[in-house]
Amino acid sequence: MVKRIPAHLRQYTVKQNYESYTPINHAVWRYVMRQNHETLKDLAHEAYTDGLTASGISIEQIPDVAEMNEKLGRFGLGAATIDGFIPGVAFFDFQSNGILPVVAEIRKLENIQYTPAPDMIHEAAGHAPILADETYAAYVKRFGEIGKKAIATKEEHDVFEAVRTYSNLLEKGSATEEQLEAAQKNIAEKEALVQGESEAELIGRLYWWTVEYGLIGTLENPKIYGAGLLSSVEEGGNILSSEVEKVRYDVDLVVATTFDITKPQPQLFVTASFEELMEGLEQFADTMAFRRGGTESVDKAVASGSTATIELSSGLQMTSTWDQGERDADGEIVYLRASKPTALAVENNELNGHGRSTHTDGYGTPIGRLEDGSALEEMSEAQLKAAGIQTGSETTLRFASGVTVSGTVQNVLTNDGTPLLIQWQNASVTLGEKRLFEPDWGDFDMAVGAEVASVFAGAADSEAYFGEELPAESTLAHEQEETALDELYGRVRAVREQSAADGTPELQAVHDQLRDYPEDWLLRLEIVEILEETEADPELLEAVKNELHQLQESKSSLSKLIRNGLLVAEKAPLKK
Repeated sequence: MVKRIPAHLRQYTVKQNYESYTPINHAVWRYVMRQNHETLKDLAHEAYTDGLTASGISIEQIPDVAEMNEKLGRFGLGAATIDGFIPGVAFFDFQSNGILPVVAEIRKLENIQYTPAPDMIHEAAGHAPILADETYAAYVKRFGEIGKKAIATKEEHDVFEAVRTYSNLLEKGSATEEQLEAAQKNIAEKEALVQGESEAELIGRLYWWTVEYGLIGTLENPKIYGAGLLSSVEEGGNILSSEVEKVRYDVDLVVATTFDITKPQPQLFVTASFEELMEGLEQFADTMAFRRGGTESVDKAVASGSTATIELSSGLQMTSTWDQGERDADGEIVYLRASKPTALAVENNELNGHGRSTHTDGYGTPIGRLEDGSALEEMSEAQLKAAGIQTGSETTLRFASGVTVSGTVQNVLTNDGTPLLIQWQNASVTLGEKRLFEPDWGDFDMAVGAEVASVFAGAADSEAYFGEELPAESTLAHEQEETALDELYGRVRAVREQSAADGTPELQAVHDQLRDYPEDWLLRLEIVEILEETEADPELLEAVKNELHQLQESKSSLSKLIRNGLLVAEKAPLKK
């Protein structure tokens, strides 16, 4: 079954435009994948090698995400192409729906070892294969369900946007030094404004040290399951080194450990099993606002400056961007207030007639118990009538907080007998001398709830709240045109895929033209791979190898790439 992308997430997707990948793009993919597979096949979790094929990933060429989506469907999962960095809430939302977000772009040849921006190699080659393990796939999906609820601060959102801008400038390669310096300065300024550690920051660490950089097994003989390690030969191949400390997984220690994405990790956490990861995730979730509720959780929503949902003890859910509201002498919230469009829902389904178009100017409501200690949501129909809460009745409700609501009851909306919403006409709402709602403002839709039961990032009914946006066209087709060098790469690929043994004259012709590209090492390496296997032209093989050795000596940045490539060329057979 092919996964359907929820409407509210389609704004983050792009069309892959597979035909827009150039022969050089495919060669970059192939080099990294051959290196990864040869180096990591004995270091990775047992699901890795089988998972490559099962998830629709070939070592030889960039995967077609539509095919990945179809093959992952056998495991109840799917894949979708996205455009680089997306907000963390959206990323986790994809995963909560069992969809692996895969970046459509692939790193440039000059960034083959590392790119600061997410790309196809990291997402597809790192994340997808291990999802063939049912328990791990369940962990990733559950992580998405919990992670999408994590609340960040406004300052953290600003840092995310600054980092996204900087990484995109780096990968595109056309930015000036002044632009890069300005972008770095912007990041530093935004980071300086961040105070404390939000639950989004903490769960981000848990994700980093497990899904991205996790090990499984024993401290003495760990195996890789983290995508960051599986897509990085240098770090993945170095896990057994004494330079990398292996630490037994403990969720409290993990979330307390910061990381630097620009440097190799000094330590890695080793879990005994994927079941242990699930237990740790649920343990951390108990600390989050969506499980704790209360004023402390409302404060997190206010500090986020972003869309968040407050759920009351009645089950009513309110989605908006929240203000400070009104507090009592102890600082406890007694009146919720939002100045942005608001939607009301129950059980994650928007209430008919209570979407953003109805509450377009914001929303406000008292919460808490009445002055006699009773909770409206616990009242029967008879008790509500006794309190004056029935259609057409003019009444006054006095809350223990001091908030007073007076007016005519128009309607009481319930869910399975539990009052959710009391709709008033000609309502006045006051707190001492403060007038919180006036009769000429229109009807007053008062939420019912003695307590804040849950607060989480995003909307209760995301599709209704955010609406549907169609996927954008990928920019690949507009950014890349095949060059004469691409044409040479394509010719060598054709030799490899058709009849390598008969392709020596073509390889010689390509080699002759490579004189125009004295610094291109990757195509020379691909020629060596074919000649190593066919043994058809030792003289040409020696000539190309000599050119590669000269590049190693003259270009220190290429030395390791060429050395590793030659080692794999000698050990790993070609595949058509």
